[in-house]
Amino acid sequence: MYFLKFDWNPITGIDIVGNFQLHFYSVMWIIAFIIGWFIMKRIFIKEKVNLEYLDPLFIYTVLATMLGARLGHVLFYQSELISEDFFSIFLPFRFKGGFEFTGFQGLASHGAAIGIIIGMYLYRRKYKYKSLMWILDRIVISVASGAVFIRIGNFINSEIIGKVTDSSLGVRFIQDYYGKRQIVAETGIADYKEAYAAVTDNPQFQNLLEAVPYRHPAQLYESFCYIFVFLILWYVYNKTKKSEQAGYLFGLFLIMLWTIRFFVEFFKEPQGDEYITMLGLNTGQMLSIPFILIGLYFMFVYKPKSSN
Repeated sequence: MYFLKFDWNPITGIDIVGNFQLHFYSVMWIIAFIIGWFIMKRIFIKEKVNLEYLDPLFIYTVLATMLGARLGHVLFYQSELISEDFFSIFLPFRFKGGFEFTGFQGLASHGAAIGIIIGMYLYRRKYKYKSLMWILDRIVISVASGAVFIRIGNFINSEIIGKVTDSSLGVRFIQDYYGKRQIVAETGIADYKEAYAAVTDNPQFQNLLEAVPYRHPAQLYESFCYIFVFLILWYVYNKTKKSEQAGYLFGLFLIMLWTIRFFVEFFKEPQGDEYITMLGLNTGQMLSIPFILIGLYFMFVYKPKSSN
């Protein structure tokens, strides 16, 4: 049975001018933020919150997510950038080994989560119409929906790939296995896009294709699971009294999302310079455990000092 088992060698973006390219991964982020905005707008209308607070919330969320995700990746997985290519941390360019537009590559979900919490705290200090927990309990619904598209973007980019497998779910990530320079050297085709296309379309290069191992599409595993995280949160918010318990939705989100992340990590290759840390768990799993524990606290222990 071949449930997935296919070759993945897509066009990852559209050339605009020079080295500048509109990456489909970036489009996934845009879609995630737009859908999140509409979800929050619906929540604001339902709870009769003034919509003038919505756009500032959106801006805080976007900045907090992107900064947190980028800094999290650097600190947790690629700390060498601090000394080797510092400005690439904050700018969508690579300076080491030649100037190149790369887009914002290297974003860590753990860092994004921390960034969003800090961002909501700063937002709440300026806009005091509701409590911080009210905001967090609702913003996580949008975050869960956005996570679905971010992992699809990772799949498009052939990044955060899974471990080698002989199961019927395997996918061959051509562009992960062969770098741009390598594929040009292997095929003798100067344009790397044409070289990649030749691997799957030209029988002359089938030996290159056969060298690529099948891997778990871990990005799709996560994306599929996050659909249910969103649906469960949306159901609890709209259909149960638990949505009135401060911290419950926030805690439920943390438990579900990071439990999924913990188990999917067993199917992933280590990211960056990631290493096995403790009890056979990798960095992503170790970072997920505190979020799960915090989630349990907010679901079952946390009591607000006063309602707002």
